[in-house]
Amino acid sequence: MSFPTSVNDQITDAVTQSNVKVLGESPAMAIGSLYQTMAHSTGILFENSVSAQQQQNTLTQAASNMGVMQIYSMDTMAGAAGTEKVAQGGVADNLTSLLTVLQSFRR
Repeated sequence: MSFPTSVNDQITDAVTQSNVKVLGESPAMAIGSLYQTMAHSTGILFENSVSAQQQQNTLTQAASNMGVMQIYSMDTMAGAAGTEKVAQGGVADNLTSLLTVLQSFRR
């Protein structure tokens, strides 16, 4: 019961009880809000983790693909280098034979 005032005691008791109710519920509301915020933050953390894993998997696949392409192109590069060496070796022989023909015309 509250102190006697010019307001009806029932009204002051109702206001006091509602104030006590609000004060009593506020810790629970605060903890509920805190739990909700933590759950949301944890969800975002997991979403970022999944996104980072997906990007890492894409990079891994691209690197593996480049490595396989280089492995498969090794024979092609070796063949091209060999062909180039053979072609250059023939140029010197062709020049020698042309010089021989030119010298034979001078005689």
